[in-house]
Amino acid sequence: MVSGLITFLGSMVTYVVLPFQVKEITGSYVAVGLLGAIEIVPLVIFGLYGGTLADAIDRKKMIVLMEVASLVLTTILLINSLLPHPKLWVLYVVAGIFAAVDGLARPSLDAMIPRILPHDQMMAASALRSVRWQFGAVLGPVIGGILITWKGANAGYIFDVVTYAVSILLLIRLAPSPAEHDSPAPSLSSLMEGVRYAMSRKDLMGTYAVDLAAMFFAMPMALFPFFADELQAPWALGLLYSSMMFGSVLATFTSGWTKKIHRHGWAILIAAIFWGAGISLAGATSFLPLVFFGLILAGGADQISGIFRTTVWNQTIPVELRGRLAGIELLSYSLGPLGGQARAGVMAQFSGLRTSIVGGGILCIGAVAALGAALPTFRKYDDRTNEFALAERKKRALTPEIE
Repeated sequence: MVSGLITFLGSMVTYVVLPFQVKEITGSYVAVGLLGAIEIVPLVIFGLYGGTLADAIDRKKMIVLMEVASLVLTTILLINSLLPHPKLWVLYVVAGIFAAVDGLARPSLDAMIPRILPHDQMMAASALRSVRWQFGAVLGPVIGGILITWKGANAGYIFDVVTYAVSILLLIRLAPSPAEHDSPAPSLSSLMEGVRYAMSRKDLMGTYAVDLAAMFFAMPMALFPFFADELQAPWALGLLYSSMMFGSVLATFTSGWTKKIHRHGWAILIAAIFWGAGISLAGATSFLPLVFFGLILAGGADQISGIFRTTVWNQTIPVELRGRLAGIELLSYSLGPLGGQARAGVMAQFSGLRTSIVGGGILCIGAVAALGAALPTFRKYDDRTNEFALAERKKRALTPEIE
């Protein structure tokens, strides 16, 4: 979807500009890391509720409304940045509301694919769907870095405002995406039905737990504005972000081999370990090419993990529960990075920038290995023999595709 690419491109610019602006105002590791901590509560609440909404209302309407909300929020950031002395509290409040908006919108986006694609195309869809996002994820931070160097935070926010406006104009032309006729109304009981289902599936819980641990312990992005200064390369700020995303792109375009892998549990574990190793390598050196290599390795490993995790979700979760489980998935792949930002900031404040990055990668490797040992059902997941994958394959083969 072109609108999705345009929106994400602008969002990635703001993703670079917002922590940069907090760093410029405060100069504090903890203050930048606090951005992630502030987003956790609204993301939990609205991510879960967004999942129930995705199963019960027209998903196109939800996405358009949330794009309009994002446009308003970015405009507020722009106005604040134009003040002689931008207010720090505005950045924190808007970051929290952005998390709520994302929590409401993302499950609707994620829940569309299983309704329109055959079961055996989920692996390819997981890889191909990410291409447009990764294009924005590579180009967006580069644009953000250039705009910061050129005109400061103002230029970045202007760029994001324009992208949201264009995206909304494109989205309103899309066909509706109504809910299933027998979908329950949004309620606490329907939400809990999804939670109970997820908790009953040790293989699913493993996909969530491994990603949470990997991101919490090793996510370094909150430190990038400081890391660029430490490397005496402030011009490279956007490239630090983009290196990880570039690794994701490389992994996507070379991911044809993943369809030959059936033991997805082991694949997720190994990829998460490489993610931690790449982060530690990047933090242990001052040689810029090696820093970029470590981040590229980490980004590629995270993408491979994501392909296998998404495939497990799409191949085994019943369509009627897909929206609610998409809300839980949103939490699994969002809370880790947000908590990781806070972890990185606090750890850097007390033990130093390098220790936070290198130590975080090492902690990630240890945590992932421990989870693999503690969750044998997840570790042994095989799409050829898993009872839930086989049941969904059979059920979807008997169900006509939704037009």
